[in-house]
Amino acid sequence: MPETALASVHHPVLNVSLRRRLTDHVMTGLAVLTVILVLAPLVAIFGYLVYKGIGSLNWDFLTQTPKPEGEPGGGMANAIVGSGLILGIASALGIPLGIGAGVYLAEYGRNRLGQLVRFTADVLNGVPSIVIGIVAWAILVRGRGFSAWAGGVALAIMMVPTITRATEEMLLLVPQALREAAYGLGVPRWRTTLSITLRTATSGVITGVMLAFARVAGETAPLLFTALGNQFWSLRLNQPTAALPLQIYQYATSAYTDQHRQAWAGALVLIVLIVSAVAAVRYVVRRGTFGAA
Repeated sequence: MPETALASVHHPVLNVSLRRRLTDHVMTGLAVLTVILVLAPLVAIFGYLVYKGIGSLNWDFLTQTPKPEGEPGGGMANAIVGSGLILGIASALGIPLGIGAGVYLAEYGRNRLGQLVRFTADVLNGVPSIVIGIVAWAILVRGRGFSAWAGGVALAIMMVPTITRATEEMLLLVPQALREAAYGLGVPRWRTTLSITLRTATSGVITGVMLAFARVAGETAPLLFTALGNQFWSLRLNQPTAALPLQIYQYATSAYTDQHRQAWAGALVLIVLIVSAVAAVRYVVRRGTFGAA
C-alpha cells in the first residue's frame, strides 16, 4: 500500500516535468523560427543587392560623376559625398533636438506641455515623408531655391520624433534609486540628468539615434522637394546637391540598361554605408562605455 501511494505521488511529478520540458523545447523552437523569419527577408534583400550590384562596382563608380544619359560609364561619387553632407546637416540639427526633447519628457515632462510634445512627436512619426518634403519646400525652397541645407532640415524633422521617443523610453528605464542617491549627495537635478541618468541610458539612446539615421538615410521623397539633385560636384549648402537616393531613383526610372545596373550598385553602396555607420557608432560607444566602467 505505501508503494502504491509513493508511485502515485511521483507519477504526476514526472508528467509535470516532461510537460515543462516539451513546452520549453516548443517555445524555444518558435522563438528561433521567429528570428529566422525576421532575418530571412533582410538576408534575401542584401543578397539580391550584392548579386545585382556587385558587378557594377568599380573605382570609376566611386570616384567619377554621372555621364550624360545614353553614355555608359561614370559613377556616383558626387552623390555619395552629397548624401554625407545632407545627412551630416540632418544629424547636427536632429540629434541634439531629439535628445533634448526626450530628456525633457522623461525628467520634466509630466505636465500639459509634456503631453503636447509627446502627441506632436507621435503625429510626426506617422506623417508620410513626402508631406514633410512638401512642407519643407514651401518654407525653405520656394523663393530661395533648392539646396543641401533644405534637404538636411527636412530629414532632421523626420529624425527628431524617433529620437525623442526613444530617448524618453530609455531614460524612464533608469532606476529612480540612482537619481535619489545623487540628490542625497547634493548633486543638482540638471547635473544628475546629464552625468548619471543620460549616461546610464547612453546605449539605448544611441540605438534610437541610429534607427532614426538609418530611416532617413534612404529617403527620396523629401530630397526631391528640397535638394533636387545635381549631376556635378556641389559642396555648397545653398545649391542643389546630389544624393544617393535621388541618383538611384533617377537611374531606376531611366530607359538605359547601364543606368539600371548603376542603380543597383548605388543601392548596394547605400546599404553598406548605412550599416557601416551604425556599426562604427555602436562600436565606439560600446568601447567608451566599457572604458568608463
